Amino acid sequence: MTLCASTRRAFYALCAIAVIGSSAAAAPNLPHLRQQGTATQLMVDDQPFLVLGGELHNSSASHLPYLNRLWPALKRAELNTVLAPVQWDQVEPVEGRYDFTVLDGMLKQARANDMRLILLWFGAWKNSMSTYVPPYVKRDTKRFPRALNRAGAAQEILTPFGEQTLQRDTAAFRALLAHLKQADTQRTVIMVQVENEIGMLPDVRDFGPLANAALAGQVPQRLLDYLQAHRTTLHPSLLALWNAQGQRTSGTWAEVFGSSTGAEEVFQAWAYAAFVETMSAAGKAAYPIPLYVNAALNRPGKKPGEYPSAGPLPHLFDVWKAAAPSIDLLAIDTYFPNFTDWAPQFKRHDNPLFVPEADNAGRHDAAAKAFYAIGEHDAFGFSPFGIEDSTGLGDDALPAAYRLLRELAPVINQHQGAGRTRGFKARVSYDGVVDAAPQQATMGGVTLNVAFGNPWAKADNKDIESFGGLVIRLADDEFLIAGKGLTVTFKDATGAGDSIGLELVTEGTYENGKWVPGRWLNGDEIHQGRQVMLVTGAFTAQRVKLYRYK
Repeated sequence: MTLCASTRRAFYALCAIAVIGSSAAAAPNLPHLRQQGTATQLMVDDQPFLVLGGELHNSSASHLPYLNRLWPALKRAELNTVLAPVQWDQVEPVEGRYDFTVLDGMLKQARANDMRLILLWFGAWKNSMSTYVPPYVKRDTKRFPRALNRAGAAQEILTPFGEQTLQRDTAAFRALLAHLKQADTQRTVIMVQVENEIGMLPDVRDFGPLANAALAGQVPQRLLDYLQAHRTTLHPSLLALWNAQGQRTSGTWAEVFGSSTGAEEVFQAWAYAAFVETMSAAGKAAYPIPLYVNAALNRPGKKPGEYPSAGPLPHLFDVWKAAAPSIDLLAIDTYFPNFTDWAPQFKRHDNPLFVPEADNAGRHDAAAKAFYAIGEHDAFGFSPFGIEDSTGLGDDALPAAYRLLRELAPVINQHQGAGRTRGFKARVSYDGVVDAAPQQATMGGVTLNVAFGNPWAKADNKDIESFGGLVIRLADDEFLIAGKGLTVTFKDATGAGDSIGLELVTEGTYENGKWVPGRWLNGDEIHQGRQVMLVTGAFTAQRVKLYRYK
């Protein structure tokens, strides 16, 4: 590892404890992740749980009277989960003395409002910076050294190579999870985020003396073993760095990866991930709840340091997976228009899709992104940022979408991971150019053509961005289509040459997982049998029975 021998020994001891304690993940009612086919589901009270969330602004949960005023709006927003920060400086204002008054009040308020919580640990880093650390950490730069930029100037960023920083952040995080084990027997908290949008600014890496010494040292064997075991699936950028040095199986960082900016980012990523692993292993030893880290995305054409370098980004997933096995998933924070480009990069065989931070709650296409992520990539949750900014009224897009997704959750959870769900949203480039072209998907023996909008409703690009939905194949000839503004036609995909007709289309709702049909839509509403159309002004669901004829 990149830390000293004593810290390394402590790290491996914590890992051993975590392995022993991890069996508790199967204990009744303890939140955990479960594999179902190609999907990973979050299990809460031993049932699949679809997170319909909203993340609070950074300071909204730091003052209980302020937070208490938000719950009516949060409930009107149709959430089932609130993502809320827990601040290190508030938990440990004096070294070694922990105060969980605010957390306990948050738990009490959430339970009173029938809401689950995902806690965000704002520890050593929040959005790269170290502004949530306690005063005793801020004032003592010898015990808790700062990262230096290339010019040697100290940044308001703690270096991940500081032993005391690692020990104190780990102790506080472990204390947090130990407290949850005792104070949250109701399992109000279902996941915990470790740190927030880790990344180095304004340079690719820390240039302090501790970092430079680590860079001159040997690449940890665990990373080298991972590279060899996963050589056929490594991200192309990491593989290229390793290939350029002859796929070495030992050596310094420069010998194994070279001295490019990309190689330096790999080094910094390992340092961050190894730090997080020590914290996470210690936390899980106290209370093995699902843990994740979140990534601030890199903009096109920007160099590491111009974006938060070395965070859990797709091109660094392999480094993070190797260094931090106690982290259950790497999650996407998305504020760019091209969500359909980014989302599939975060869905891997070893990484489920979870979206803890997506734009702002009031953005016009947030609901469409939720349907797309859940339907197309088996996401087990979605959460816009700044949820308290939303009015939470019934005609808002997000609450209406969440109401429908809450109804559909049992059938979604039933069919996830079996290739029976698809999601649809218009593609948008990073520059905001909307691609309104129809999209195709083959499900069983049928090909679906999905268009955005319908012939009788005018739609501009902003409207088209807000259209989206999901399709579930309930049986060979039966589909559930849900969302807003989609027009779907069906063609034979078997090569038999059959025509596909609409035998019966009904609108309706799900109640306790059972379909309750409403109007039969076999006339104008399906253009006399030509297509299924979801209205453009609301989120609705239709059940479709097909038949074949020649």
